[in-house]
Amino acid sequence: MKIAKILITVFFLISATAPSHAWFDETHLAIAKAAGYKKWYNAAAPDIARAKLGKIEGYNHYYNSPPGIVITPEMVLEQAERYDTFDPNGHLYGAIISSLRTYMKNKPRGRYAEHLFAYLVHYIGDLSMPLHHTMNDFSKKNHLANDGIIEDEVLRNLDKIKTYEITIKTETDLATEVARIANLSMALGRTLENENRLMTRHEAYRQLNHSASLLSAILKWIERT
Repeated sequence: MKIAKILITVFFLISATAPSHAWFDETHLAIAKAAGYKKWYNAAAPDIARAKLGKIEGYNHYYNSPPGIVITPEMVLEQAERYDTFDPNGHLYGAIISSLRTYMKNKPRGRYAEHLFAYLVHYIGDLSMPLHHTMNDFSKKNHLANDGIIEDEVLRNLDKIKTYEITIKTETDLATEVARIANLSMALGRTLENENRLMTRHEAYRQLNHSASLLSAILKWIERT
């Protein structure tokens, strides 16, 4: 009984200190489905894994950007070296690059590579969540409310997720697009903080457009390679 109480206490301590998930499950699924990913139902798996793995996986889901910073492709690529490591500042951008590298390395070995691709899909969804770029008191206070802003409707409204054309031919192209969406998402996060409000539904769908478009471009890229 004492051991059980200790384990429960540790679990809640970890949960309280770890950053919240970006988007709820159905929103992640909707991004993947709108992008045309055939195994869209895997998109929430990294958060399921995170419930067991805790912080080491959690650091792949956000980046604590200092005020005034501009994310560059070089920063994105540098973060890739910190994938799956303990890093309180997070390394979401690099996790996108490194998880794709891992998938491409394992793809010739068999079907389980798709399990690895699910992480990439999830991180791309996280990229458009504005409060996963500004991990401060405002973000922590409002994270859950923003995560679920369209959760109750999004799978019934996939037509509201509008993909646009992104062309990726190299890893540098991917890093450039990750940096672009990161800066857009971070700017919205700062706006929400300055105006002390939650996202509107319109803003949430606009953010999903970015993630779905990037994922769609990656799917086309890997089909050509």
